[in-house]
Amino acid sequence: MTVLTDQRDGYRVITLNRPERLNAFNVPLHEALHTAIDAVAADESCRALLITGAGRAFCSGQDLHDRLMKPGEPVAKAGESLLKYYNPLLRKLRDLPIPVVAAVNGVAAGAGCNFALAADIVLAGRSATFVEAFARIGLIPDVGGTFFLPRLVGVARARGMALLAETITAEQAEQWGLIWKVHDDDKLMSEAHAMCERLAKAPTYALGLTKRALDASVTNDLDAQLQLEYELQKLAGSSADYAEGVRAFLEKRKPVFTSKRPK
Repeated sequence: MTVLTDQRDGYRVITLNRPERLNAFNVPLHEALHTAIDAVAADESCRALLITGAGRAFCSGQDLHDRLMKPGEPVAKAGESLLKYYNPLLRKLRDLPIPVVAAVNGVAAGAGCNFALAADIVLAGRSATFVEAFARIGLIPDVGGTFFLPRLVGVARARGMALLAETITAEQAEQWGLIWKVHDDDKLMSEAHAMCERLAKAPTYALGLTKRALDASVTNDLDAQLQLEYELQKLAGSSADYAEGVRAFLEKRKPVFTSKRPK
């Protein structure tokens, strides 16, 4: 199986499972990932998602062996795989109304790097690396790379990563703001699971609205963003989770949030 799924209490784990190819993308992996993320989207009981890789890599990007051609065959068109597989996959992941955590357990290169960066929170093992490898083979960063990089690390570092294709260590990635936090390799998964357990008990409805607001802020001007905050806060303020949060605060106890994710 190219993708493993594990249902935990309140959250789900998706593991890319082609360790012999460093979890590189090929058609079966794409198809399995689409199916797995569709299942998460359809499962109202799933309040968080954790994505990681099997073996010593998170994902090494596109499996170039999958694009090898026999003599006389037409040249493969890299753009076609974006339209058919990568772009819909990225949209499905970003559209999930629940927190998505990526646990980068090794190399995250090319499309694999940008797939990780599409998560809401990225954790990395100390030995993990990130590399926008596209320039090494004559391509441009895709799978959202040219969108995420300047917003995460600024234009100067984004251009350096994209044009030089240098390997970035996990510590660098944390210092630059590319990812959330670095953990020792042997603690990465326990920390990732602990985070998802925490998120699964959080106010899912409000977190989904928060994701919506943050995504909109990329293109909104201040007035439009203030208006959106007003509209979304009205929704959050009318939820059972808000009422529970206030009661718990006044009663000096931990809240028990039960609201479902936003539509």
